[in-house]
Amino acid sequence: MTPAREFVLASANPGKLKEMRALLTGSGIRVRPQSEFDVPEVEETGLSFVENAIIKARAASAASAMPAIADDSGLEVDALGGEPGVRSARFAGAHGCDQANNALLLERLMQTPAAHRLARFRCVIVALNHPADPAPLICEGVWEGAIADRPRGESGFGYDPLFLPRGMSVTAAELDAREKNCLSHRAQALRALIARLSAGAN
Repeated sequence: MTPAREFVLASANPGKLKEMRALLTGSGIRVRPQSEFDVPEVEETGLSFVENAIIKARAASAASAMPAIADDSGLEVDALGGEPGVRSARFAGAHGCDQANNALLLERLMQTPAAHRLARFRCVIVALNHPADPAPLICEGVWEGAIADRPRGESGFGYDPLFLPRGMSVTAAELDAREKNCLSHRAQALRALIARLSAGAN
């Protein structure tokens, strides 16, 4: 895959755009939000993070006539058999309603002791040159941790107020942006993608 330096980012989430732009600082890669191109919302029908990321990237690339980057990520809770997983953004029904999703997660774990509330954030990022690219770059990051008994912190988005990174006593929402961007699942996946794009440019 020939690397491109400007991509459309297949996301309407302002928190994700802000986080990804911060992570890309100094990389030589620039992302433009799909809102600049009136990319239609697509149904995430995949059964895995990689399938959903590719669906979103292909749609954004087709609408913008640009190379695209998309990620799909979510929270996997062991006590819930890996849920909410690919349904993380729609766990409580309404897409992207963080408060409702967090409330439902706490309700489902109400009888689960702290030692059995292990969880992880998983992120898959894909990059493709054009909608029909047969060989998209695919990179993954995993952030291990556990679920707190109540929301804590004001930073981040999604399940960050409930996620306790392994070895830490604060939630992801209590970390400053710089620290989170060193540790997070999205940071891990994006660093891997940047490395592969850079290697392809040489």
